[in-house]
Amino acid sequence: MSRYQDLAAQTERLIADGLLRPGDRLPSVRQACRSHDVSPVTVTQAYYLLESRGLIEARPKSGYFVRARLGQRLPEPEMRRPLGDSTQLEVSDFIFRILESVKDPSVVPLGSSFPSPYLFPLDKLGRFLATAARKLDPLATVTDLPPGNEELRRQIALRYLAHGANVAPQEIVVTSGAMEGLNLCLQAVTRPGDLIAIESPTFYAGLQASERLGLKVIEIPTHPREGVSLPALDEALRQHPVKACLFMLNFANPQGSLVPDAHKKALLELLQRHDVPLIEDDVYAELYFGQQAPLCSKAVDEAGLVMHVSSFSKCLAPGYRIGWVAAGRYAQAIQRQKLSTSLATTVPVQIALADYLKHGGYENHLRHLRRTLAQREAAFTAAVESHFPAGTRLARPQGGYFLWLELPPGVDALRLHRQALACGISTAPGPIFSAKREFAHSLRLNFGHPDTEAQQAAIATLGQLVAAQL
Repeated sequence: MSRYQDLAAQTERLIADGLLRPGDRLPSVRQACRSHDVSPVTVTQAYYLLESRGLIEARPKSGYFVRARLGQRLPEPEMRRPLGDSTQLEVSDFIFRILESVKDPSVVPLGSSFPSPYLFPLDKLGRFLATAARKLDPLATVTDLPPGNEELRRQIALRYLAHGANVAPQEIVVTSGAMEGLNLCLQAVTRPGDLIAIESPTFYAGLQASERLGLKVIEIPTHPREGVSLPALDEALRQHPVKACLFMLNFANPQGSLVPDAHKKALLELLQRHDVPLIEDDVYAELYFGQQAPLCSKAVDEAGLVMHVSSFSKCLAPGYRIGWVAAGRYAQAIQRQKLSTSLATTVPVQIALADYLKHGGYENHLRHLRRTLAQREAAFTAAVESHFPAGTRLARPQGGYFLWLELPPGVDALRLHRQALACGISTAPGPIFSAKREFAHSLRLNFGHPDTEAQQAAIATLGQLVAAQL
C-alpha cells in the first residue's frame, strides 16, 4: 500500500470509529504533513481518494470536512428481472424525441450523454491536428485505409499491453467513433431477424443500432454494482438462439456498474462454452476512480470471441470521432464491413491522435480527468442525497460520469422529464434504456459538468419535482 493510501485508510478508520464525525474539519495539508511526516502531494492524494469515496468534501477557502450526511446515503437499486422473452424493437422515434433537449446550451445538461468538453485538452489536440494536416503524406490517403493508420493502431495496442492484454495491431480496426464500431460488429455476426442479448437497463444507442439492423433483443437483468446476471444469461443462452451479446462491463451506461474481475472471467467462460461472441462497448474504461484500471476483457479472451469497442470521445477527444475495434477472430470481417460502408476514417485526425499518444502527455491528462470526475461525483451525490426525498435509491459508480436513480414508487420519470424541461433542466428518463420501456421510475443523471450554482439549483429543483409527485 502506498503512503497516501495508508493515510487515507487511517483517516477512514477514524471516521468509522466516530473520532471524526460528520461536519468535522480535517487537518490542513500543512498540518497533516507535519503530523504524519509526509509530503503535501501525499496528503492531497489521500484527501482526493477519500473525497472520491464520498467520505469527505472540500469547501472553498475552508478545507476538507467529513461529509455532513455521512451514514445517510441513499440505498442502491435492486436488480429487477425484465418481463417476457425476445423483443422486436420500436424505440428510435421515442428516444430521439427525448434526447432533442440536450442540444440546447441554455438547458442544464443533466440528461446529456457527454461530459463537459472543457475537461479535454482541445487546444493541444488542435495543434497536433494542424501539424498533421500540414505535413500529410499524400500516400497516407491510401496506406491509412482500413484497418487504419499503422502508428495509431500501434499506440492503441500499447495501451492494451499496459492493461495486461496482448492485442496485435493487425487485430485493431480504426472506426469513425465507437458507434460505427458497434454497428460493424453487429453486422459481422448477425443478420436481420437474429436475436442478441443486451443488458437491462442498457444504453439506448445499442437499441437504436439493433433496430436499424432488424434485430431482436432479449434483455438480461443487470445489477448496479455487479453487472449482468450470469444465471439469467446462462438460461437465455440455453433457451434461445442468441447470436451475440452486446454488453458494457466497465461503468456501464446508464447504471455505472463495474463487473468484478472474477465475474468477467466467468462471463467469458460462459460465452466460450456456448461459442457466442461478446461485443463489448468499453468507452468508459479509462475513467476509473480507484488506483487500478478494471480488468481488460481482452486479457482473458483466449478464444478470440471478444470484439472490444472503444474510442477517444469520452476520455480525450470529443468530436474527433475516432474509435476502434479490437476484433479477435472477426478482424477481417469487420475490416471488410468498414471498407464496404464508410470506406475510411479521416486520415489527419488519426495521425494527430497517434502523435498525441506518443508525445502529448496522455497519462497526465487521464489522471487529472479521473480526479476531477471523482470529485464531481462526490459533490453531485451529496446534493442528490440532500434534495431527493426518502424512498429514492442511488447507484454509486466507481467510474464514468453517470448516476442511476430509482425514484420512489409512484414517481413517473417521463412526467418528471417534461416538468424538468419546463424548468430548463434535461434528464434521461429510465424508459429510454429498455426495449420494453421499463424503468418508469428511474432516471440517469450526468455529473460530468462543472459543479456550478446552476447545477446545484437544478438538482434541488428535481428533488422538489420528485417530492411533488408523491
